[in-house]
Amino acid sequence: MPKYLSFFLHSPSSISPARTCKMIGIMSDTHDNLEAIRKAVEFLNAQKVSLVLHAGDYIAPFTVNEFKKLSCPFVGVFGNNDGERKGLLRSFAEMGAEIKDFSAVEHQGKKIAVYHGTITELMTALIASGEYDVFVRGHTHVSEIRQEGKTLVINPGEVCGYLTGKKTVCLLDPEKMEAAIHEI
Repeated sequence: MPKYLSFFLHSPSSISPARTCKMIGIMSDTHDNLEAIRKAVEFLNAQKVSLVLHAGDYIAPFTVNEFKKLSCPFVGVFGNNDGERKGLLRSFAEMGAEIKDFSAVEHQGKKIAVYHGTITELMTALIASGEYDVFVRGHTHVSEIRQEGKTLVINPGEVCGYLTGKKTVCLLDPEKMEAAIHEI
């Protein structure tokens, strides 16, 4: 891994699953919709996921209270609408999570990149680099799962449901490298 990315790398021990489930929960674009966030957290907890990844656009720090109800580690990135960054950083720190503009996670033997997706050229270069087994993005609010070379690219859609009318999350099985979108 290039040294400049190691700053963003979460160590595997810091997110090792305390649960037997191997699934990873993925969400994005929650946009202050507390009811939808509650449903997403309840669904992911019921699935007993070992990790939750969030591809940005929480909006306000008060939403973090709902993420605190997750029964597993949480890794997230900022989105383009996350204006109150200091408040979000402080609130996520209270639950032992840190959010950044980009995160690279090693989990269950897979390298996973998480980026909101606002700079298309950067996102394209990261996917094409071949560094990551999985690339998680958000921003468009449209769910998508596709293979690009060796990288599985996942956009879980939107939890908020504001643009598409669908409140969605994704479950990833990193062992089988299979993902599925679930409407909540």
